[in-house]
Amino acid sequence: MDHDATYDESDVGLSAAMAAAMPADPDDPFEQAAPPIPITIADTGLSPSLIEDLVLKMMYDRGAMPGQVLRDSIKLPFAIIDEQLVDLQQKRFVEVRGTTGQSRATYIFDLTTAGRERARELFATNGYVGPAPVPLDNYSAWVESQTIQGIHVTAGGIRAGFSHLVYPEHFLDQLGPAINSGLSLFLYGHSGNGKTTIAEAIAGMLGGAVYLPYALEVSGQIVVLFDPVYHHHVEEDTNADDDDPFGDHPLFHDAQPHDARYARIKRPVVFVGGELQLEQLDLQYDPDSRIYQAPSHVKANGGVFIIDDFGRQHVRPRDLLNRWMVPLEKRVDFLAFKNGYKFPIPFDCMLIFATNLNPLELVDEAFLRRIRYKILVESPNRDQYDEIFRRCCDSNDIVFDRSKVDLIYDGFYQRLQMAPRGCHPRDVVDTVCNVAKYLGVAPSLSDELLTEACKTYFLDMPGVGSIASGAGAWSAEEDPDSP
Repeated sequence: MDHDATYDESDVGLSAAMAAAMPADPDDPFEQAAPPIPITIADTGLSPSLIEDLVLKMMYDRGAMPGQVLRDSIKLPFAIIDEQLVDLQQKRFVEVRGTTGQSRATYIFDLTTAGRERARELFATNGYVGPAPVPLDNYSAWVESQTIQGIHVTAGGIRAGFSHLVYPEHFLDQLGPAINSGLSLFLYGHSGNGKTTIAEAIAGMLGGAVYLPYALEVSGQIVVLFDPVYHHHVEEDTNADDDDPFGDHPLFHDAQPHDARYARIKRPVVFVGGELQLEQLDLQYDPDSRIYQAPSHVKANGGVFIIDDFGRQHVRPRDLLNRWMVPLEKRVDFLAFKNGYKFPIPFDCMLIFATNLNPLELVDEAFLRRIRYKILVESPNRDQYDEIFRRCCDSNDIVFDRSKVDLIYDGFYQRLQMAPRGCHPRDVVDTVCNVAKYLGVAPSLSDELLTEACKTYFLDMPGVGSIASGAGAWSAEEDPDSP
């Protein structure tokens, strides 16, 4: 089997690349242009040796595979990979074990004994196996093209984006300019009023899809960026024709809608909480796999990074804020490999601090000025509470009865000196459903079910105020002043 049996992908790749460079939907202001498909090795920005090493490790890890499977795993056009396969065959590191078709993309490639030895040597220094990385410079350019600072919401837009939540008008009017800024935001107030939910809604409002590399190449090192915990694929519209006479023939279906080294994802939402430590904001190196993982705030680029329970970390709030001074002001962060090599990386996410502690007890005024927007998330009033309760009932097919809310207010909030929280209706209704399931009856707001649910949900310790209500730093009778 010789190399002449291959086909020329250049025409296919070029047309696909030109199409990919166009916005998917010109009428959608949030939709981004796609990274074009590389045609040559030079277009990838990677060295031939890096691609060659990745091919060897891929086959060592997964065994013999057809060319198109290797293409789909490394996420580079087969024409580029094939250049390295030919070179590896000449070095007697790779051999052909068979074929399922006419083109080299259907050849089954496997490692020779020498190839396995070479792969083991490569694994000893770097254990990464996966999609080919994207050079840091290319990634930085794409982050800039997808910046959240280019997104603008209107009063109507934010109300539509928060239509599934219940918040006062003045709160939304404060939140809108903060979203448009793309800067830092400090959400504070009693626990249970939806600060985390607000952060998620903000991310949802940013809209559109962004392109995220699976991994980065930085000075010869590979840094894993894609994280399935935070990054969720957006399905591609390939406009595939079920009656396509060519089926899955590799000649006609090798091209991707964009550079496949980038995943098309929803704008990410990354949460960290009380477990956060300063060292977790640096590159994470696994000595066993010899792989670098990007820190959480880098994974949040193009979206929202939320530091929940701010002030409860095992690090002083002042030290944590100091860590963000340069990224917040310069929109760039600096990371370092274990050999000391330091490099800049974009910081393009909306940083949200959320706390139920008194902000003035966490940091001084000078530090608070660094966080541009500070918004109090208030407890719901009675009308808002009723509306939240009604929506929770609707979602569980329970008939809402406003008079039953009086039972909660009279029998629990007033008696136990508790303040209502935005999460209480959801939790109480869920508990009602669980009690009903246990008793073998249909869920409803009957006095029996509602009373049993509230007895187990609310901490029945009269006179303890904020403890019973989960209020956190402030008593049930007081709210902090807005900055």
